[in-house]
This record gives sequence, structure tokens and C-alpha cells, in this order.
Amino acid sequence: MGTWLSGPGPFDAGDGDGAPDDRGKYPGERLGLPESGPGSLARMGRRLGALCIDWLVAYGLAGLAMALGLVTMPLLSTAVLVIWMVLGTVAVRLFSFTPGQLAVGLVVVPADGRNSIGIVRAFLRVLLIALVIPPLVSDSDLRGLHDRLTFTAVLRR
Repeated sequence: MGTWLSGPGPFDAGDGDGAPDDRGKYPGERLGLPESGPGSLARMGRRLGALCIDWLVAYGLAGLAMALGLVTMPLLSTAVLVIWMVLGTVAVRLFSFTPGQLAVGLVVVPADGRNSIGIVRAFLRVLLIALVIPPLVSDSDLRGLHDRLTFTAVLRR
């Protein structure tokens, strides 16, 4: 979505040295990632597929909770959102991927040189995805605003 406008994206401004363009030839080159294959940045199609799978898992768990009488019908949509957020936060913190990302072959990695993604950073990332707009604003590396703000990247496994 972020590439339909001409000109530099919101995160593509140079370092002020007057260089005309410091973007890489392909998404992820500036991060030292390969152009394609394992370890390359995930494209929007796979990411969207993983999100849909995660939502289906959350709906299934909320439906199970409703069948057990733990959730009533008026609170079902809230329960789905809470389950999705908890699932995404805990899974990314423990395994570096959600069930949907596992199914489509993706992994969330820290882009700031740390070894893992902490619980606060994982929760902030999921919260920004739930706001919908941050994932739609992307830079030339196809990283959404939620990934930029939490210093993460989603890669193919």
C-alpha cells in the first residue's frame, strides 16, 4: 500500500547528506537480507494469509469459550480480539511466530540486533496491528509502521 504514491515514503528520508536515494535495489537490502527465499522479507500476501489464520484460531477459541458458557454472545467480538491479542503476544514472545505465521512459513525477528522480542515489544506490535492503519503504512523495505516502531521484521522461514 505504501508504494502507490510517488516519492520517498515516511521512513525513507536520507540522513541529510544530500544523497538522492539511499534505498536498496530490493526490499530488505538495507537490512542485509536476501532478495528472495528463506530469510527475505515477507510480502503482504503471506502476511495477510497468516493474519487470517490467526483470526480463525481466535474465533474458534472464542466459540469454544462461548460453548462452555465463559463468554456470552454480546461479548463474542471482544473475546475474539482479546484472544487474538494474547495469542499473538505470547506466541511471538515464546516462539517468534504466531500459528498463522507458522502455517505460511514466516517468523518475526528483532531488527535492532537483540536476541529476542520481549513481551512488551510483542504486545505493542500486536496492539498496533489491531489499530489497522499502522500495518498499511509501509516503507521501501515493505515493513509496516508497526514493525518500524517495534524494531521488528517479518521474514520468510
